[in-house]
Amino acid sequence: MPVLVKDYEWEETETNVLIKVALKGIHSSKADVLTSSEYLKVNYRPFLFECFLHEKVDTAASSVQLKNGEVVFLLLKLTPGLWTKLQSDIVGDKAAMKLVRDKAIEESQKEAEEAKSKRAETKRLNEKYSLKKMMKIEDDMRERIHNIKEHEKQKATEEIEEWKANQKLLAEQEKAKLIKEKKALNKNTKTISKKKLPEKTKTKSDIFSDIPTRESGKIEVNFTPRVFPTPVRESQTPQEEEWLRKQAEATRIKEFMTKDLTEEEKNPLFLRDKGNKFFQDGNYLAAINIYTHAIQLDYKMPALYSNRAACHLKVKNYMKCIEDSSKALDLLLPPVPQNASSRCRAFVRRGTAFCKLELFVEGLQDYEAALKLDPSNEQLIKDAEEIRKVIQS
Repeated sequence: MPVLVKDYEWEETETNVLIKVALKGIHSSKADVLTSSEYLKVNYRPFLFECFLHEKVDTAASSVQLKNGEVVFLLLKLTPGLWTKLQSDIVGDKAAMKLVRDKAIEESQKEAEEAKSKRAETKRLNEKYSLKKMMKIEDDMRERIHNIKEHEKQKATEEIEEWKANQKLLAEQEKAKLIKEKKALNKNTKTISKKKLPEKTKTKSDIFSDIPTRESGKIEVNFTPRVFPTPVRESQTPQEEEWLRKQAEATRIKEFMTKDLTEEEKNPLFLRDKGNKFFQDGNYLAAINIYTHAIQLDYKMPALYSNRAACHLKVKNYMKCIEDSSKALDLLLPPVPQNASSRCRAFVRRGTAFCKLELFVEGLQDYEAALKLDPSNEQLIKDAEEIRKVIQS
């Protein structure tokens, strides 16, 4: 049941009514305030304030403020004059009070709908205005661009016409120059023809006939052979030589591996089983060699890396164990139920290697990953708890 608030103050003038309701700790986000022409309500759990006004007020011109632990109503009277009392005579009549409440709620809902419609209309008008403005800006921009293009076009046309005029003037000057030179040449030719040429004067053809002609030949150009198609000035010679060296070494290893091997020794599955036998016998170094040989034949078999990681863990090669376990986990993707047990073993081996290197946080992460795959494994639960204790200590 709500606690009815009866502690309030009110004052009035001919036109206004001021009501102050004390509610300690009231906050606008938690208070429900309702105002209508005949009814006021403040619901701030567990407190409830109700006021059935003596006469009607103008809700549109009235205001409500929540500040300093109180609610302040400033109401504008519809009919000027003094009320002499705040509450209506219907107080105590439950049926009449209910009618006023329902009417106030209906008015409030109607005002809310009108305000919502008004906001929607205002938003629509603003969007329409903004769209109109944007269209105007775009039109102005297009017109400005068009004017710039026309100006540039006119400028280019004027420059072309000026260039044509200059070319025409230069052509006329060159033509006049040629005519002048031709006249001077004809004048000199006439003067020379009047003189008698010496007997031993050679003609132009005789002069060129004395010059020995050069025989045609063929030039051969040899290029240094290169493996890479890029020229030397653009190549990365040290990197290319390193790559060729690695390729040659890999080819020699493959030829050496496949030479004089039986068919069984070329089968990665046979080598895996053989490595498992060495592991069971405690010959971990031999098992590592067998797994390495099998990996060179098939480098995409995750079991080979996982098993070699177990061997490295036995001989305390912890970094090698971490590398092989990580490679096995990369090959065991995507994660499916069929490879869950293999991924679990790889996580445990890598987590153990991390713990041996005193990287307990990384080790605990791998053990937790393994527990997600095998949550009922008591040994894993016990080991993970021990690692947590070490980290906490």
